[in-house]
Amino acid sequence: MPNPSKPVRPRAPQRRMPPSTAPVTADRLELMQTFIRIVEAGSLSSAAAQMGTTQPTVSRRLQALERSLGLRLLQRSTHAMKLTEDGARCYERAKELLANWEMFEAGLRGASDEPEGTLRVVVPHAFGQQLLVEPLTDYLNRHARVSVEWLLHDRAVDFIADGIDCAIHVGEVQDPSVVAIRVAEVPRIVAAAPQVLAGLPVPSHPDELARLPWLSLRTFYRNEISLTHVATGEVQPIVFHPRLSTDSLYAIRSAAVKGLGVCVASAWVLHEDLVSGRLVHLVPGWRAAPLPMYLLYPYARFHPARLRRFVELMRETIPAALAVAL
Repeated sequence: MPNPSKPVRPRAPQRRMPPSTAPVTADRLELMQTFIRIVEAGSLSSAAAQMGTTQPTVSRRLQALERSLGLRLLQRSTHAMKLTEDGARCYERAKELLANWEMFEAGLRGASDEPEGTLRVVVPHAFGQQLLVEPLTDYLNRHARVSVEWLLHDRAVDFIADGIDCAIHVGEVQDPSVVAIRVAEVPRIVAAAPQVLAGLPVPSHPDELARLPWLSLRTFYRNEISLTHVATGEVQPIVFHPRLSTDSLYAIRSAAVKGLGVCVASAWVLHEDLVSGRLVHLVPGWRAAPLPMYLLYPYARFHPARLRRFVELMRETIPAALAVAL
């Protein structure tokens, strides 16, 4: 209980920075764009790298915005950066304001459908190195005022922290905070090098696979997988202990070609090896469940034309690219 003999001091109000009466030296829209990039990149140095400028320049722009608003937007220490309450509100309002400003400018120019600027896209390694380069080339040839950062990795995407506009994702989507457009299914088959069979006939039923050495693509299966009969729909599970486990589609393909074991992989990536005889299609009447492929991007009230056109073209060209590769 409080001591009645001791006066209670009133709680000090949150301290605000006095608004600056001096003119802001940089355009305020540029200051807000810089602030948004700092938040989404996670640090001043990352924001500077993404914007092609220096960290001191980014720091000066942040300070100028804070002075102009009379608010502290970020709390910074040597190892961390955190939005203040005012900073969080400013971030959301700034994104909305800039999106509306882009629509305003585009409408005045009569160029709302003309894509321009830089698009940052994350793509799985194998797909981004091979299968999707043709659709990407088509996109860039159509839109001369757009440049693309084509970032290859297979981990989950943090759109805000990494400043990503769009991701191409293989597998089910668990994140409810993003737009997920299903564009294709990736067929998967069972294959192995001829030497794995040791002169035996090509297996026609999954039961015959258990005696063979296995490889696993741990992103999608580790020590068991189910195959479905194409004609009857019968499902047959297979349990095994892999000799090699990897998270790379190209690595499992190479290991299979070297004769290390049986693999289940995307049909398109194995196609040339099957045609050349380096690999043999096992249990050809059976398939692993196809993997869904999605286009992912954050929800927003406005998406720039460069993203809209990219999504439209990928929805059109990805199924065709998969069909040609099979």
